[in-house]
Amino acid sequence: MADLVHIPSTDRVRRWRRMTGRVEALLPSAEPVRFLTDGGAAVRGKQPYPVPDPELLRRAHRAMVVGRRFDAQATALTKQGRLAVYPSSHGQEACQVGSVLALEDGDWYFPTYRESMALVTRGIDPVEVLSLLRGDAHCGYDPVRHHTAPQCTPLATQTVHAAGVAYAERRKGTGRVALACVGDGATSEGDFHEALNFAAVFKAPVVFLVQNNQYAISVPLERQTAAPSLAHKGIGYGVRSERVDGNDPVAVLAVLAAAVEHARAGHGPFLVEALTYRLESHTNADDASRYRTDAEADEWRGRDPIARLERYLRRRGHLTDADAAAASAEAEEFAARLRDRMNADPELVPLGMFEHVYGTPTPQLDEQRAQLRAEIEAEEALS
Repeated sequence: MADLVHIPSTDRVRRWRRMTGRVEALLPSAEPVRFLTDGGAAVRGKQPYPVPDPELLRRAHRAMVVGRRFDAQATALTKQGRLAVYPSSHGQEACQVGSVLALEDGDWYFPTYRESMALVTRGIDPVEVLSLLRGDAHCGYDPVRHHTAPQCTPLATQTVHAAGVAYAERRKGTGRVALACVGDGATSEGDFHEALNFAAVFKAPVVFLVQNNQYAISVPLERQTAAPSLAHKGIGYGVRSERVDGNDPVAVLAVLAAAVEHARAGHGPFLVEALTYRLESHTNADDASRYRTDAEADEWRGRDPIARLERYLRRRGHLTDADAAAASAEAEEFAARLRDRMNADPELVPLGMFEHVYGTPTPQLDEQRAQLRAEIEAEEALS
């Protein structure tokens, strides 16, 4: 403290200005970045990010149409008893699809339990995607092959993994980045803050995408935080942050492209808060009518991401009736194939539950396996 007293006032002012400038560079936009109105018209004025290529927007439209149909089919499978649980992402299609299209094939993706649509967009077999939600003990797909971590049910634990993998890729000089998805509720977890701090200190090339769908199950956003926004949570850790209209596919793609490039260029992590809304309940086991109104959901239906992008593309001559019909037909075929494959009973290997539990099985595990084997053999002898 004695040293500080003797610092000339002009030097203190310079330091303060440097620090102030650095903080301002981290701050998100005063209003969420928005390229499209609710009706799909282009927002007037200069945008802070480049407009995505029309072909990328066409890909996003097709992927959202297919993704929404997949989401509806998966929801129906829960009612048929083919899935144990399913967290719908209906209404969040722009974030689901945009988060994947912003990445290169070699980049890493760290999903939550709600990112099934995103994983399908990434090209993972939909039956493998739904294996975990079907009740399988395993992930369902190969994380290494797809550079996609298992879907994470505990809140925010995957953010630490994403920061670590991104740091490892930086140490190896691969140029790869990681993108971790979380919901608004996960920003209240300690893992989220530890991941931000680690990533900032070690300049890990990781993007944190917070899909703020307004509710952590039944807990509204105002009960989660008193911060100006969830994006502001990155400032204290020195993380560049941004807010975006999460139901505007053009804006989501533009902001995430900039965030990924920021990380890939060696500038460290980037936090994006996307304001969106889940139109369905938290899962098929939830009743959203107990904590939100139909009027609120109807208001968000008016901001439908697929309709907004389709109107925008049509007005600019980038999407025809034939294109829209082809996307719908592809979506129906996709759902039909998924339905047929999921209606087939899976082959069960009961003794497989004892594999990979311990490197060296314990006596208790050996005893349990022997008991089950005896029961299976007894049933086979009677049949």
